[in-house]
Amino acid sequence: MELAKLPLLIVSLMAAAEMPAIGSTQFSGDTLRDTMLGAHSAARRAVGVGPLAWNPDLAVRAQAYADELARTGRFRHSGDLMQEAQGENLWMGTRGAYRFDEMAGAWVEESRNFVNAPAPAFSRTGQWQDVGHYAQIVWRGTREVGCGMASDDEEDYLVCRYSPAGNVIGRAAF
Repeated sequence: MELAKLPLLIVSLMAAAEMPAIGSTQFSGDTLRDTMLGAHSAARRAVGVGPLAWNPDLAVRAQAYADELARTGRFRHSGDLMQEAQGENLWMGTRGAYRFDEMAGAWVEESRNFVNAPAPAFSRTGQWQDVGHYAQIVWRGTREVGCGMASDDEEDYLVCRYSPAGNVIGRAAF
């Protein structure tokens, strides 16, 4: 191999190594942030509620919990939410099969069963769990969000943290 071609080869190999493989869940934090803020803002705008700001500290906490979910394979809400006064939305799906907008879209889709009544009576089904993700997204008092995502061999785990927390018993979302 000629020496003159060596730098080009090294640059090409470095670029290929940085690109995610097809089906990979590697992503840019900016892509996650921008997609989540866009989905949340659209849902909030639809009900006349202002947009959320991205909070890097919430994103760090969300990422840490997404990593824990992927490591343990246990899909459940964090036990630290009450002491941290944060809300939390969780999503899990087949690794690499869903885009970020589809993940957030699953939460927003709950709007079809949502009624703006005091929590927990804000679901047409009578089950607050059927609309809790959506209610957190559109909760008027919530000002900030941060999200993180991690994967194990089979699943992707998305965690969004909110401050202040929504879904306050006895209060309506907006």
